[in-house]
Amino acid sequence: MTLQRYATTAGVAHGAMPAQTGAPARDASGAHAPVVRDLRERSGRSPRGLYFAAGDVVVVSGLPGSGKSTLIRRAVTTAHAIDSQDTRDRWARSMPRLLPYALYRPLVRAAHYWGLRRALRSGESVVVHDCGTQAWVRAWLARDARRRGRALHLVLLDVTPQAAREGQRERGRGVSGYAFARHRRAVGRLLRATGTGLLPPGCASAVLLDREAAGRLGRIAFGDERLGAG
Repeated sequence: MTLQRYATTAGVAHGAMPAQTGAPARDASGAHAPVVRDLRERSGRSPRGLYFAAGDVVVVSGLPGSGKSTLIRRAVTTAHAIDSQDTRDRWARSMPRLLPYALYRPLVRAAHYWGLRRALRSGESVVVHDCGTQAWVRAWLARDARRRGRALHLVLLDVTPQAAREGQRERGRGVSGYAFARHRRAVGRLLRATGTGLLPPGCASAVLLDREAAGRLGRIAFGDERLGAG
């Protein structure tokens, strides 16, 4: 397993593609070679696109308010984009305005995971918004990807808690102090592991982004989409 900066290449194994394309390397058997790419602190030199094999699954994780939903809306145009916030917003529009979210949260979560299951069963590429606290979700996605002969990848946003809180205020939707502390612990574990080149169980690759790199990223694409990228 290797930790690579953006300017390096992914190796010379058969079928490997350059790390700067964002595509994960493969070993001589065609399996994905685990790799972590750290695109933080690139001072405007980070890539404008990340590219993965067709049918793969990408999990976008980070603190609430770090910009996960914004990144997915901006960068994902052809794959299935599964964001729990979209599901919550749809339910909120159909519920009485004074009804507390806590009362129908279980229904929102069930609808979210049902939609995710349908997207996975389609066999197409999927990008998933992940809060970071539900390790079982990544385990489920990894098992499903292996069963289909595909791979799971992690895109992890590294922003300060202060910046994340500001992001929550900007969107007018925050989380409780208790919930935010849980998110900080979970995302912190992911950052510490990937920052030393270790991947979460089941992941074939990981990409670390700070706020600047995430803002520069305009495309998360799959398969032949990279051929038309500028």
